[in-house]
Amino acid sequence: MVQKNSITKVFFIFSCILLLCSSFPIYGDDLCLEDDLITTPIQETSSSIDSNLLSLNSRSCVVLDRLSKTILYGKNEKNKVKMASTTKIMTAIVVLENSSLDKTVEVSKKAANTGGSRLGLKTGDKITIRDLLYGLLLCSGNDAAVCLAESVAGSVLEFSNLMNAKAQELELSNTHFESPHGLDSDEHYTTAYELALLSNYALKNSTFLNLVGTKNYTVTINGYPKTLSNTNELLGNLNGVYGIKTGFTNGANRCLVSACKRGNMDIICVVLGADTKNFRTQDSIKLIEHSFKSFEYFDLKKFVEQYMENWKNEHSDFFFVEKGCSNDVEIKTDTHLDEFPMIPLEKELISSVEATISVQNNLQAPLNKGDWIGNLTISSNGSNIATFNLFSNTSIRKNTIMDYMLTFFRSYPNVLESFIF
Repeated sequence: MVQKNSITKVFFIFSCILLLCSSFPIYGDDLCLEDDLITTPIQETSSSIDSNLLSLNSRSCVVLDRLSKTILYGKNEKNKVKMASTTKIMTAIVVLENSSLDKTVEVSKKAANTGGSRLGLKTGDKITIRDLLYGLLLCSGNDAAVCLAESVAGSVLEFSNLMNAKAQELELSNTHFESPHGLDSDEHYTTAYELALLSNYALKNSTFLNLVGTKNYTVTINGYPKTLSNTNELLGNLNGVYGIKTGFTNGANRCLVSACKRGNMDIICVVLGADTKNFRTQDSIKLIEHSFKSFEYFDLKKFVEQYMENWKNEHSDFFFVEKGCSNDVEIKTDTHLDEFPMIPLEKELISSVEATISVQNNLQAPLNKGDWIGNLTISSNGSNIATFNLFSNTSIRKNTIMDYMLTFFRSYPNVLESFIF
């Protein structure tokens, strides 16, 4: 009887331990561990959000305008942090740029035994790269991540090297990868800002764009179908959201990268380190709604061109080129203006946008086409919006002895006549 009671107590204690362990996952990410799919529309927040009163829970976040790469809102956006399964954005890009979608691969024991969120692969399973990518990006399968890494590079280590090489190519100097899945590791990190830049690059790939914009998809494993649902709670539930990736680990907490387009404005919103899924969702909504409420595109190129045309008309005799054969200096802005002709500005600042040209009127010959001669500053309410270099668009050579003689005789024609007659 005593032995029976002891066994009962041991069983009870063991059950409690299992219950506690199930409440605090060691690995983490997405659907199988924390995400219940949302089936009712998400309500957009009030349009009266003050940017200083967003009250964000996320440790770091950023909103990036895709057209101009301008930061619309940032909080610790350049701090190095863990990124959880948002890692898989880079994983997918490296795969897409180095493999064939229709290739069929066999799942290794290492891939099948990878912990955390899973596609549900078993050793020896046969599946295509395409379906692995859906498993990677929709249900955030860590087993799919390892399988993809091994199929592309032979090992997780070699694949991580490809990821880091791509990060270096994209000039992501504060980003480093140690795995294709993003489970916590001290040397696996990024910043909200660089994750937004990476996401912007990834979304330019049409296959990636289609993958992250898919709500439900049926993959085939060993000839049998399996339907997947996207863990991104905003996709299909918040106006304009068309991707891209969720994430969760104990070290990174809740993460979400969202891409949203309304009208002609296209943004990427990154929230990292939220305490709960609800916080990451609400923070994302706040940031997205604030951005579309507060900003609109300003035609910077048109404004600058009109200003410079007016300035030239009002300063036709502005320049003097010492020892030059002419004073007709034409100025132009650098090519940066052509790269970003439209920029997002806070709506309340647009009416007060002004330009200032700072150039020297006394120049020295010879003056070559492309020589720097000053700056053009665009500002609003005392805040600098953009600064452009100004260059000479003409070449003016230095006077020769013959030039001086011609100038002299033009000034004193009677002297020239006395030489002739």
